[in-house]
Amino acid sequence: MDNNPLASILQSPELRKRILFVVIALAIYRVAAVVPIPGINAEAIAMFFKQHQGGMLGFLDIFSGGALGRFSVLALGIMPYINASIIMGLIKGAHIFPGLEKLSKEGEYGRRKENQITRVFGLILSLLQGFGLTIAITKMSAPGGLAIVIDPSWTFIITTTLTLAAGTMFLMWLGEIMTEKGIGNGISIIIFAGIV
Repeated sequence: MDNNPLASILQSPELRKRILFVVIALAIYRVAAVVPIPGINAEAIAMFFKQHQGGMLGFLDIFSGGALGRFSVLALGIMPYINASIIMGLIKGAHIFPGLEKLSKEGEYGRRKENQITRVFGLILSLLQGFGLTIAITKMSAPGGLAIVIDPSWTFIITTTLTLAAGTMFLMWLGEIMTEKGIGNGISIIIFAGIV
């Protein structure tokens, strides 16, 4: 008789399937984290982040799994959704909108509706943060005056903002699918994988 708890856990076909799903989802996340935004000078952004690695930008880059330092399609990470969740919790706790309190008392339907509101709020925050980050990156330059953005036109700003928001929505969706079909909380696993 084998007393190894890990071996007995992995004997369950359902659990193996769930673990494999999480591993595949994390691999997809890591591949997407290196897909660059078109129009970015990769050499200039690498030099810029190397210069600022000990500061706040370096800290934020850690939470994005290095995606911010490459200015990839996942540069915002999952943070707009996390911020939306926190703000929704504060709004509910402060009793600002009685309708939200009523929703939380409606069981499963209310919880689904609350999640839907949080997702929409996360989308709005990701658009705002994406726009701010895009404007900021167009004004930055690497050491030696090397431009980070090749052509800082309005087309670049709009498409980059939409791409960054889409990247956050993709991570939100991936996290929810991981929660449903994998093991643990998918959003937490994505944050953990980004930091590691």
